[in-house]
Amino acid sequence: MNPGPEGPAGFRPGHRTRAGELGTWWSAVTADGRPGGALRFSPESVADPAARRRLAGVVTADLGFARGGRSGLLPVADLVAAGDDVWLLTAEPAAPTLADLLSEPPTAHGPGPGGAAAVLVETAQTLLALHAAGLAHGALHPGTVVVAADGSALLAERGLAGALRGRPAAPEHDVAAWASLATELAARWAAPYPEAAGLLERAAATASARGLAQARDVLLAGRDLLPDGFAGRDRLAEAARRRPAEATLPPGPVPGAPLPDEGGIATLLPAAAGGGRAGGDESTVLGSGSGAPAETEAARIWRGGRDGSSGAASRGRRASRGRVRRGRTALASVIIALMVVAGVLVWLFREPADPGTPLAVTGVQVTAPKKPQGCGTTVRITGVLSTNGSAGRIRYQWRRSDRRTPTEQTEEVEAGRTSHEVTLLWTVRGDGDFRGTATLRVLSPLPKGGKLQGRASFTYRCTS
Repeated sequence: MNPGPEGPAGFRPGHRTRAGELGTWWSAVTADGRPGGALRFSPESVADPAARRRLAGVVTADLGFARGGRSGLLPVADLVAAGDDVWLLTAEPAAPTLADLLSEPPTAHGPGPGGAAAVLVETAQTLLALHAAGLAHGALHPGTVVVAADGSALLAERGLAGALRGRPAAPEHDVAAWASLATELAARWAAPYPEAAGLLERAAATASARGLAQARDVLLAGRDLLPDGFAGRDRLAEAARRRPAEATLPPGPVPGAPLPDEGGIATLLPAAAGGGRAGGDESTVLGSGSGAPAETEAARIWRGGRDGSSGAASRGRRASRGRVRRGRTALASVIIALMVVAGVLVWLFREPADPGTPLAVTGVQVTAPKKPQGCGTTVRITGVLSTNGSAGRIRYQWRRSDRRTPTEQTEEVEAGRTSHEVTLLWTVRGDGDFRGTATLRVLSPLPKGGKLQGRASFTYRCTS
């Protein structure tokens, strides 16, 4: 049995590559056998240590963005160095891209105007969330929009070009790039449908004149202009599935693979970055909450009803639902008002921690699944750190019973919360029985002469 990864962050390179502006993308297989991706930066672009530090800062920001409950970016697993090489590892494939789909001749079964609109709505929403979080993409074009297996549009290479060149990305560049993308999709996927093409072109013009939020809402409000039968994401998913897929690789190294073994790999991410570190079956989940702009009613309609039919029947259903919603509005308003009053009362009568009181950790609790885990399982082990409610930094470590070296982590906690959850993900593969024990130990702050730790165990059983 093999309870640990065999390569950097558990990744093994695949056989497919594509050239990009920043280097070469490789297909890859993650520690638990799922398809992933690996970007090998061109050596000259990462020769400067300052460029590597800027890359690490960008990737750390992406990890924080994703941990805040926000999606829309191609998920990053780690940023690692192997000698003179620097690799960005992603937890999902980085292909096909929108450029790949646009390179194919238009067909009746292609993404069409509905697919174009779906890409534009989702990328606009992701960009708006990035801008609200103080971030920007900086290199939006068809080659940096990945179409996932479910047809969703994920932005790749966020901020990387700016980090390598020492020029931070700017939101206004994203808006101009999105408008250009909308114009291109109108010409390529919506040309046979004048009304749909006009809708995409209006969205492009609106983005340039009034911003992304208004442009997105133009698309959502005009979805009845899209031809019947175009289901947006469904067409994109079909197009993505038609692209050649990377088969799951058997155990063992790939001949000629450029990635060395685990001993030659070092993560470039700081400890506080959490989940993106070598040994990708471990990650710490920090905090929650979203800085994304509020989703409009039109956006909710798009998300919830994009697979439904359009036209008179759909408008009739919306009218009937509208009558039901109006009947609920008064009750919902009363409930919200009561919740607001309750929140104010809790705030007024709470007992806040003295701002001058140092942070203290008062307890540690660790839990693991009680039922035996099956073949190829990623086990989630949860730790809860209890504090006195002050703000500060907690240093702690996870120690796995199958490894000698613990993994140290850091979490910044805010005042007013007395319970903080951290997570260890432990992947076990292969045949046999295995009992794993995870120990969570607080390093600081500690009571004088004290020791704070907790542990939990799980059982793995696999016979093939």
